[in-house]
Amino acid sequence: MLVKDILDNNRFSFSFEFFPPKDEPGWENLFANISDLMPLKPAYVSVTYGAGGSTRDRTHKLIVRIQQETNLTVVSHLTCVGSNRAETGEILRNYAASGVENILALRPLDILTTPALKMWRWIKSRQTFYAKFLNYMRKAIHG
Repeated sequence: MLVKDILDNNRFSFSFEFFPPKDEPGWENLFANISDLMPLKPAYVSVTYGAGGSTRDRTHKLIVRIQQETNLTVVSHLTCVGSNRAETGEILRNYAASGVENILALRPLDILTTPALKMWRWIKSRQTFYAKFLNYMRKAIHG
């Protein structure tokens, strides 16, 4: 389910945010905690990145696992810092194939513009920029 639809239909909601564990015992402990939290029926859960995208692979692995092994609505943080279009496209296609519908794109300017143009384009036309980024996401997923 899309988070937008959940929030449109509920006056009160809450969510949980998880950080990807570093080791196997941490993964099992986190999933035990997620199981304990499920009866609280959060509107959604999200998974964050480490600073500068340092936990990118673990974030994506956790997103897909939550999507496939629970009935929770999951939101992926997609930090574009240190990513290029090919890497981001691969992540988006993996999410689409895994049924992930909700993505919070952070710093998408990093993959769509050169550093000198970032701030000017951001100030000049945020709507145009986000429309371009959404178009990029659609093309990355659907070809």
